[in-house]
Amino acid sequence: MKLSTLLLFVLTMTSVTAQTAPKNIIMVVGDGMGPEYVTAYRMYNDDAATPQLEPTVFDSILVGMASTTPAMSEGYVTDSAAGATALATGVKTYNGAIAVDVNKQPLLTVLEYAKQQGRKTGIAVTSQINHATPAGFSTHNESRQNYNAIADSYFDAKLHGQFRLDVMLGGGWKYFKRADRDLVSQFQHAGYQYIDDMAQLANVKAQQPLLGLFADAGLPWALDMPGHTRLAPLVKSAVKQLENKQGFFLLVEASQIDWGGHSNDVAASMGEMHDLALTLTWLKQYVDQHADTLVVVTADHSTGGFTIGAREQYQWAPQWLQNLSASPETLAKRLLDSSDKVTLAESVLGFSLNPQEKAQLLEVSEKKQKAYYKVVTAILDERSISGWTTHGHTGVDVPVFAFGEGSEQFRGQLDNTDIAKNIFKLMGKTD
Repeated sequence: MKLSTLLLFVLTMTSVTAQTAPKNIIMVVGDGMGPEYVTAYRMYNDDAATPQLEPTVFDSILVGMASTTPAMSEGYVTDSAAGATALATGVKTYNGAIAVDVNKQPLLTVLEYAKQQGRKTGIAVTSQINHATPAGFSTHNESRQNYNAIADSYFDAKLHGQFRLDVMLGGGWKYFKRADRDLVSQFQHAGYQYIDDMAQLANVKAQQPLLGLFADAGLPWALDMPGHTRLAPLVKSAVKQLENKQGFFLLVEASQIDWGGHSNDVAASMGEMHDLALTLTWLKQYVDQHADTLVVVTADHSTGGFTIGAREQYQWAPQWLQNLSASPETLAKRLLDSSDKVTLAESVLGFSLNPQEKAQLLEVSEKKQKAYYKVVTAILDERSISGWTTHGHTGVDVPVFAFGEGSEQFRGQLDNTDIAKNIFKLMGKTD
């Protein structure tokens, strides 16, 4: 090869590399969001007045699939901690591990590497901010159950003398304001703004670290929030707060798709999917205006063994899920003290109950919220023809979505560890 040809080749490859190195990286995890949730949301969101099934934002950004197995010593089904560790570090580990390997040794995460490069970092989630997924990107612990220790590490475990996270938005009062330690006050004394009401997001100061905690643990269900959304405003605020010349890394989690799956609650799950869809729609608009930004979206696993069509009718009926004015959990709580349970249920569900459903509701033997919750979710399953195989996780492959600078790196069939490896590569890590 002639020297001039070789030089042209090197310059061309350098140019390609530079063009595909995003300044800003936003990693979005739909916890528990297997492919069945994405398909169901398309039907749930469909306009029944038109003859076609309208695509959703998910359809326009799908690029591949990813396998989700943990370390083989664990078998084939991952938990959220091992799944987050794989997505954050590129290394498989045992279930329950927070960014540590099978020998419980710390692993470098993509968020930490971004911080080492001088980028700002943040998390915006609908769980408590010290839950498995945000923790798996932000700290290290041998067990996801060590919630207080994980919360403490957000303050104590500095990275080259700096706090690991510039922005933290989600739930977690009971872990950050404890009898033995007030982490909120410590962060405030260290220069962080603190807010405890989402309405205050509009008034935070730019370019100043931010801690926002809006619930004791996880946030209320999307169906219980104004406009049936809360992830979208969290992400908008986080992005605005993190923008700077060096770029940023933001971990976003639609945490409660998983919680709906664990509870076999199809209505809550679709509400969470809608909140995520609103968030992704805004992120697409953001990337259209900020071409140097990469957004990668996937799930850590699927939850519940959710089935679209539970009987031999070849049907699924999402219209019965579309008019709820509150979550089934909130409805169950309100039913406890209601003197007219049928009227209340019909008002919240958005449809009239048939005689069998009325009897189910009125014949609850154990007057507890959980008992009413089971009745309400059973009614919605029967109406929508939804099925479930488990209250736990399943081992199916999950969808991968990506758009923006460098998104071509995530096409095709991947392992979950490949996602972290590709992000490291895009940030320039070579070993």
